[in-house]
Amino acid sequence: MSSSVKTPPQLPACTHTPRPYTGPPRAEVLDMRREFLAPALLTYYRDPVLIVEGHMQYLFDETGKRYLDGFAGIVTVSVGHCHPKVLDAVREQNERLQHTTTIYLHNNIAQFAKLLASTFPEDSGLGVTYFVNAGSEANDLAIMMARMHTNNYDVIALRNAYHGTSPSAVGLTALNTWKYPMPQGFGVHHARMPDLLRGPWKHGDPNAAANYADDVRDLIQHATSGNLAAFIAEPIQGVGGTIELPPGYLARVYDHVRAAGGLCISDEVQTGFGRTGTKFWGFENHAVTPDIVTMAKGIGNGAPLAAVTTRADIAQTLKQRLHFNTYGGNPVSCAQGLATLSVILDDNIQQRAHDVGGYLKSGLESLMADHPSIAEVRGQGLMLGVDIVEDRTTLAPSPARCAAVHERSKDLGLLIGKGGLHGNVLRIKPPMCMTREDADFMVRVLDIAFTDAERA
Repeated sequence: MSSSVKTPPQLPACTHTPRPYTGPPRAEVLDMRREFLAPALLTYYRDPVLIVEGHMQYLFDETGKRYLDGFAGIVTVSVGHCHPKVLDAVREQNERLQHTTTIYLHNNIAQFAKLLASTFPEDSGLGVTYFVNAGSEANDLAIMMARMHTNNYDVIALRNAYHGTSPSAVGLTALNTWKYPMPQGFGVHHARMPDLLRGPWKHGDPNAAANYADDVRDLIQHATSGNLAAFIAEPIQGVGGTIELPPGYLARVYDHVRAAGGLCISDEVQTGFGRTGTKFWGFENHAVTPDIVTMAKGIGNGAPLAAVTTRADIAQTLKQRLHFNTYGGNPVSCAQGLATLSVILDDNIQQRAHDVGGYLKSGLESLMADHPSIAEVRGQGLMLGVDIVEDRTTLAPSPARCAAVHERSKDLGLLIGKGGLHGNVLRIKPPMCMTREDADFMVRVLDIAFTDAERA
């Protein structure tokens, strides 16, 4: 059916009315950005959107047009834009005390760390936290702690991974579409990505997990001389295209890493805080226990907040040297993080991610019957990806078609992400307050967008 006879869907009803926009015109904002901001700051869309207000799962531009936010500010807004309970906590803290460092006592950081510790499995030993400001910084600190604790230097990450953009974290990142003009980090080695769609061992291969894990074992033996500081991986690759790791893979890898004296780091920047639905932390879906967990984005519902949580014996490592963070754990960010985590736990947000995410995934999979450019729908909970190809036989990635779907979706009122090694994967990670009605809207929008892209 052609899109000309498909009625564009209407967003579900929303009682929120955005305030009138009184800032400079969009064209002027774009001109100022081009003149005064670094050109490396990319924008989505041929005609960039000016977002001026948010309410829960919705965003508004300067004209008052409403969009469903299917990307949550790059997987950052966990419980909803301007959630009232979060706003109240931040407002109260701002009026009381905006800044003090950890050289003084403050209740927010202590209470937040205690509540955060309660979310980890009881027998994991995980529960000691160091707060920082961003995911890149968290991963930098985790690697430093692992090197200090083990007295080893070499680190293994996965190809296609994304762990941040700071000078150290970018060395862990192996997503060549970013084309960083700098060498990979010294002492960092990249294992084969266990991609069951395009890798050498695919869906249905009973030995896939073991074969991919053997690549890590071989790297340990031949590239690190058997002396390993750490292995780091996302339980589901985020920027890399929502790539799921094969069942049993992480357990085998963790065994290889620990046999070589290394620590296992789970990068939960995108998979944590209930987003995968079935478990609170992504590593729990793999029945493993890491030694260090890094987190950011959804931890603070938009605040510049991140953290490294580990065991007490590993945390002691930092006492070997002076390590200090002026803004890490500041009272305002911790107030926002504590309120966000309280909402996640009190309102059973993880269950919503499971229920609405499963419903949305089924809807996305139903599109495959009419749209041959969809090779695969993958992910868990409200962390989903749609792999777009030229055809399903060759599985040739189609970044151009992905871009067309992405652009058309925006016109119809849906904002989503895109990524993957080839730039051919739609990244769908909305605020976890999203409803089934929102999911229906998203599927109908994508149906029209795919129809248009496949006819072009």
